[in-house]
Amino acid sequence: MASFNKVILMGNLVFDPEVRYTPSGTAVTDLRLAVNRYWFDKQANERREETTFVDVTLWGRQAEVAGEYLAKGRPVLIEGRLHLDTWDDRETGDKRSKLKVVGEAMQLLGSRGDSGGGGPRPSSGGQSYGNQSYGGPADGPTGGGSAGGSSDSGFEPSGGGGGIPDDEVPF
Repeated sequence: MASFNKVILMGNLVFDPEVRYTPSGTAVTDLRLAVNRYWFDKQANERREETTFVDVTLWGRQAEVAGEYLAKGRPVLIEGRLHLDTWDDRETGDKRSKLKVVGEAMQLLGSRGDSGGGGPRPSSGGQSYGNQSYGGPADGPTGGGSAGGSSDSGFEPSGGGGGIPDDEVPF
């Protein structure tokens, strides 16, 4: 049976990213995105909004870039895959689980001074991190160069079991 696990999200950061490092030195950061959905409610004759909060984990160079260039309220586009975390609750001993996104590519949106506000507005030359080539304006973190299609994220785009070993996860 075929399977496909791909998520594309665009939203604003709920809090500033905090970069941590595994014992082997791999950077990791957790983000929370606020993703809004708008629609018009014909019965109430008004525009409605629904916000969904999504947890995202970034590894390697992506985590470092997020810690350096992202802040609360900044718009960002994340491509990744769904991952189900499971654990035993320390207090009750019950099984717990949480569905989250493991980021495989990240696109910075807006300008450096943009703190969200009016919603995501893609800039004319955003920077891309992950399974895409780097690009963007010369004042961006990569200097506008291209690194081919290589990935600094440590992920296997084909889903071949790559990623970070369980014994190196810092949480």
